[in-house]
Amino acid sequence: MTVRSLSTAVEARIDRAARRLLDAGHQPHRPVRLFVTEFLVFGAKQAWACAFGALLLGSMAVASLTVPAAFRNDALTVVAVLLQLGMLVFGLETVRELRVVLLFHVVGTAMEVFKTHMGSWSYEPGGLFVIAGVPLFSGFMYGAVGSYMVRVYRLFDLRFDRYPRQWLLAVVAAGVYLNFFGHHFLPDARWVLLALVVLLFARTTMHVRIHRATMRMPVLVAMGLVAVFIWLAENVATWAGAWSYPAQLAVWHPVAPTKIVAWFLLMTISVALVTWLYPAVPSGSALPSGSARWTADSRRLRGARAAGAHRLPSSGPPGPRPLAANPQPSATERT
Repeated sequence: MTVRSLSTAVEARIDRAARRLLDAGHQPHRPVRLFVTEFLVFGAKQAWACAFGALLLGSMAVASLTVPAAFRNDALTVVAVLLQLGMLVFGLETVRELRVVLLFHVVGTAMEVFKTHMGSWSYEPGGLFVIAGVPLFSGFMYGAVGSYMVRVYRLFDLRFDRYPRQWLLAVVAAGVYLNFFGHHFLPDARWVLLALVVLLFARTTMHVRIHRATMRMPVLVAMGLVAVFIWLAENVATWAGAWSYPAQLAVWHPVAPTKIVAWFLLMTISVALVTWLYPAVPSGSALPSGSARWTADSRRLRGARAAGAHRLPSSGPPGPRPLAANPQPSATERT
């Protein structure tokens, strides 16, 4: 893959357009303008990271209003596949990121098959693209979470202070995943696991680079916020009839807020999967070898923009680039 890959070109153009629009040719020295600029860039990056999930959720809402129930599962599966292909073809996602999406897809589908068999929730019957009564679009919902996680990791140049050891995180995440299955036969350990997650990340903070400013946020707060937004999306999806909980079979009503705890625990699995493929980088330290390619490319692109160049390099190592890069990164900044 070269630097001329579609994903690189698209994000580089968005980066340049954002700079022209938000900076308007001069540094935003005034506090109000600075705040508004950073707020707008933060929102734009979040929207960009949510692209796949937002499109899939919108498709569910449209399908509920336009597609007969008997054909809805297959229609959503076809739409999900087309969306995923479109993300790649039009440069909204890279092949490297697709690995994470597929991993989430497999992990999520396995849990869906078991949980629907146990009656935790159910889908409309029927359809060709179904595994053990579970429509294949269900895996794409977990893939949407993976897509968001890996893209936000890149777009905001996330770096960490006091990140837990990867093997400890893997053990806790495995315990969380197994408990989703095991609590049907054994005592539910979710509160014990929740306490372990809190202890594991209690001192972990992440550095989030927005436009020019970098903010710090406790990882637990970030995980909690994402869990809340997934719960809100779940309400839209169940309203659209993508699936239903037992209490929603007669008439729809909002999903119980207690589900936020389940989504928070799922975030632990998500963080473990993403940082397994893209190791977490401590703040102020050099990149691990697996991420060095990102840094080399992003610095070349930033240097070209700082010098006023408007042409992308013709070749270079693979890797995604940030949406809005810092024009003068420090020697240790990563992408």
